[in-house]
Amino acid sequence: MFENFNISPLLKEEEIKSRVAELGAELTEKFKDKKAIAICVLKGSIMFYSDLIREIKTDLVCEFLAVSSYGNSTKSTGEVKLTLDLNNPIEGRDVIIIEDIVDTGLTLNYLVNNLKSRNPKSLTTCSLLFKPDALKVECSIDHVGFKIPNDFVVGYGLDYQGHYRNLPYIGQVKSLN
Repeated sequence: MFENFNISPLLKEEEIKSRVAELGAELTEKFKDKKAIAICVLKGSIMFYSDLIREIKTDLVCEFLAVSSYGNSTKSTGEVKLTLDLNNPIEGRDVIIIEDIVDTGLTLNYLVNNLKSRNPKSLTTCSLLFKPDALKVECSIDHVGFKIPNDFVVGYGLDYQGHYRNLPYIGQVKSLN
């Protein structure tokens, strides 16, 4: 696709599947006997979201929203924009935000503040990936799949200019043209 674009596997497909199952078990325990709303943060979370909700063994309502903070870059612009909002109200409901990656913390903080203003009963955050060395603002993540280095990654829903989302693993980008 791109010349001088090297991807080195960081997390193998089997590792991801195993950890997603563990996260699903944790969320099943937390939300048993509750009817939670699972919110997919598009587009990067779609693979993780799809696999995770199948591992949560309780009744869920699925919702989607989209935000943008990268544009066509490998670094966050620092500005978060809501590009697709929820279809239904979350007031008085147990909500799970399912995110692909937390790096700067800006997007997750934006989402948490935005959704808290809608008065959910509870708000739980779950991210497949967390880059602690990239944080620009303090943020709390209730459930984390993997802590990773502060490198640009693609695969399993994460992309570079719309490409590489379909990789079944997560890879570190070693060089860009």
